[in-house]
Amino acid sequence: MTSTVPTAITRTAEGSALQAVLLDMDGTLVDTEGFWWDAEREAFAALGHVLDEAWRDVVVGGPMTRSAAFLIEATGADITVAELTVLLNDHFEARISRGVPLMPGAARLLAELAAHRIPTALVSASHRRIIDKIVASLGPEHFALTVAGDEVARTKPYPDPYLIAARGLGAEPSRCAVVEDTATGVAAAEAAGCRVVAVPSVAPIEAVDNRVVVGSLEEIDLAFLRTLVTRVN
Repeated sequence: MTSTVPTAITRTAEGSALQAVLLDMDGTLVDTEGFWWDAEREAFAALGHVLDEAWRDVVVGGPMTRSAAFLIEATGADITVAELTVLLNDHFEARISRGVPLMPGAARLLAELAAHRIPTALVSASHRRIIDKIVASLGPEHFALTVAGDEVARTKPYPDPYLIAARGLGAEPSRCAVVEDTATGVAAAEAAGCRVVAVPSVAPIEAVDNRVVVGSLEEIDLAFLRTLVTRVN
């Protein structure tokens, strides 16, 4: 996936308060948060452990290394974080190879952003091998760049991925609209100074300050995303 932005795309942001749209992947564009939990359960079942459902909210939306470390400590499994990370990616990749379900409203939103030539990036804590497969299903033409969790020194909840995406699109973070589904992702986007709309997928997210919370992507369109920026600028 390209990490550079064509000049023609960048120019479309000029004259508009909204300069770019940055989108999370799992649980936001694709209905795969459950796939990750299933992958984790399968991996630990093979190691002789059963995961507690209460742990699901702990591991959702965060970097894989954090989730892996938590589950290893919680279960006492005899495996390293690096080994478990490979296993989880293998299990998850096997699941998405059978199809990637889109979240309601995702295809329409991506088509609208593309039709209006809005610079758009995919920003995910998932690894590159996973992102590239899912982007192939979503349509690589919808994204000027993608940011993978294993390609940044600090992934979500740190602001780095969103700062990198904004810079790559030639946009100011405060003029970027972000769509996220987890508290971890929201924290990262807000720390970067972006304007955030949350669409909770697994755990609830509180609507506070400049954060907007909606029930589904079907409530979000380009006009809505523009109000996120104009509301605070």
